[in-house]
Amino acid sequence: MAKKRSGGGLTGTQQAAKFLGVSVLAGAVLAGIALPAAGALGLAAKGTVEGFDEIPANLKTPPLSQRTTILDNKGGTIAQVYSRDRTVVPLADISPYMQKAIVAIEDGRFYEHGAIDLKGVLRAMNKNATSGGVAQGASTLTQQYVKNVFVEEAGDDPDKVAEATQQTIGRKVKELKYAIQVEEELGKKKILENYLNITFFGQQAYGIEAAAKRYFSKSAKDLTLDESAMLAGIVQSPSRYDPVNDAQEAKKRRNTVLQRMADMKDISQAEADKAKEVPIKLSVSKPKNGCITAVDGAGFFCDYVREVFLSDPVFGKTKEERAKLWNQGGLTVQTTLDPQSQKATQASIKEHVYQKDSVATAVTLVQPGSGKILAMGQSKPYGFGDNETQINFSVNRQMGGSNFGFPVGSTFKPFLAAAAIEGGKPPTQQYPSPYEMDYPASVQTCSGKPWVNDTKNPAHLENENENESGPYALKDAMAKSVNTYFVQMLGDIGMCPVSQMTDKLNVRQGNGDKLPMLPSALTLGSTGISPLTMASAYAAFANRGTYCSPIAIESIKKPDGSAVPVPKSSCSQAMSGTTADSINTLLRGVIDSGTGTEAGLKDRDNAGKTGTTDARKNAWFVGYTSNLSAAVWVGSPSQRVEMNNITIGGQFQEQVYGGQVPGPIWRDAMTGALQGQDSAPFVRVDIGDGGQKAADPVAGTAGTNNDKSKNKGKHKPKPGGDNKPPNRGGPSGGSPFPGISFPPGVIGGDGGGWPQ
Repeated sequence: MAKKRSGGGLTGTQQAAKFLGVSVLAGAVLAGIALPAAGALGLAAKGTVEGFDEIPANLKTPPLSQRTTILDNKGGTIAQVYSRDRTVVPLADISPYMQKAIVAIEDGRFYEHGAIDLKGVLRAMNKNATSGGVAQGASTLTQQYVKNVFVEEAGDDPDKVAEATQQTIGRKVKELKYAIQVEEELGKKKILENYLNITFFGQQAYGIEAAAKRYFSKSAKDLTLDESAMLAGIVQSPSRYDPVNDAQEAKKRRNTVLQRMADMKDISQAEADKAKEVPIKLSVSKPKNGCITAVDGAGFFCDYVREVFLSDPVFGKTKEERAKLWNQGGLTVQTTLDPQSQKATQASIKEHVYQKDSVATAVTLVQPGSGKILAMGQSKPYGFGDNETQINFSVNRQMGGSNFGFPVGSTFKPFLAAAAIEGGKPPTQQYPSPYEMDYPASVQTCSGKPWVNDTKNPAHLENENENESGPYALKDAMAKSVNTYFVQMLGDIGMCPVSQMTDKLNVRQGNGDKLPMLPSALTLGSTGISPLTMASAYAAFANRGTYCSPIAIESIKKPDGSAVPVPKSSCSQAMSGTTADSINTLLRGVIDSGTGTEAGLKDRDNAGKTGTTDARKNAWFVGYTSNLSAAVWVGSPSQRVEMNNITIGGQFQEQVYGGQVPGPIWRDAMTGALQGQDSAPFVRVDIGDGGQKAADPVAGTAGTNNDKSKNKGKHKPKPGGDNKPPNRGGPSGGSPFPGISFPPGVIGGDGGGWPQ
């Protein structure tokens, strides 16, 4: 009697001998039985047999691709993502019925033969010879497992998949050699476990656990006899025997499996007959894959986590390496998302801006001092349908955001003020600040070559209201958002200090470029910036001048529990603590008595700034407490909608201002996010009020600002045009005006076919 190992297989020597016997018959057996007949179907010439000893000795067995679970910072599941829906389980967690069913129908002599079933080969050879075709194959369960390993290693590369499954003698010989190795190293039970975890069961389900969940909404350990037989029957042809699309064909196949189990004495004939009478009863669970399934509107944050993984060298030197690790899956990703903050953010968005509105909002919350992103949401949900989009309005283009970000208007002014105070200007600085004026004749740049205003057609600006006329000190100029004050400040200190300050705060355009050396960009926020960038920069004010780069991932674990290194926040001093304290004190005034009164929190120190861009295409509120910073943008992603006489969130707005629509969104999101938490008070700085004009009651409630050129009531900008008033050009024909417009579709794009 042949000597057997524990587990039922023959020794490696005996298996090799059998293989040699098969190899002798390579032309007749391998080409004519295990593969399509050479004469009938024609094996490729390039698939000739390699020398047995030339094949690498060890089978590469890549970790099976599985689901990756993305968690919030409390351990709750945000979403599960995968390239292949699979959950690996041990054999002990697989129903004994399932184990018997798959062996019965796929390899009845599995426990009797080694890697190669010589009796099966001879039987198949005889069957195929008499039929004149390929009526029967001779692959063992072990060989099928090896082939599945080849396919798994190929991943989603169609060329590699074709190579892994090509019908050639060369591939078959390689498969046979590795089958011998697997039998020797693993034994029957482990091979069966691996096979049930790797094989495809149709309906996007890989492995028995995913299949049980997909078809019956239960675990593999709970599968009944009839359910097990049905799933075992699917493996031969997942499309043909798909019970979702053809229950009758699936039932026929299931009954074939049941009868085979009875013939092998795995079950009695009575059990088989009883199970055959049971109708196919499915309880299908639809695949819940990807960020589109994220809870509490966190789809965009989920997508941002994926983008971080695919772009950060921490996870691999090349994009290909990072993508392979992500697609392999099986990771547990603990993120920074705070469920309380996320729910509060989405509730506020839903209350104030409707999904069907012609404009959208995006809101991002960041923790000062750590850079942790606590919430990220928007009114157009993550998806592919009407009024949905896959574009994340909160982030830069390279992370899945809009092409350029969105012009930020007067929310930029605190950066200019911080640069001036850091450079020695007192927080009591005064400027004449007339209602309207030309930009300075020249403004210094970092290159030493000044920006020069066009003497024939000078760049010009004005304040929001005619009664906004100086002189003003910084306190009231910030509270009322006086444009001419800040343009005079820029002319006084030059553009380089502002550029250096924004560099320290990592304030860049939405396309990743540095801010341009233009007065409108470095004064009145005419360039596009993302909400995440703004929230992170303002967090430095709350953190007494220390900027921390935003992070979304706390930790990552592999299936075996080992840790994957994750990127850390990088913190650096962007300005002195005194400068930050000065800005905090100034921006408290915006909320207390300035343009942001509708945004203010009543139970703690808070500060912020409003912003509204030219033609009212964008409105912003960016603000913070000592322990939370948030940016809110409202506008048209395509920059085609002017927010005049518009209904947003069911409320008619004659004109939209930063404090009027974004402000309440910020207030409600922050209130919910901070519920149950204390916020330390700001350090106050004496910003003085002597000699300043009293706040005008009309101007104080008129709105944010702001970014109006001298076309008020005289020239209606055309949607998608330059939005320049007649005879108001810049130095080289470019627009010097805040809130510059972009051609239709340049910014963002809706991605969902919703109205503009």
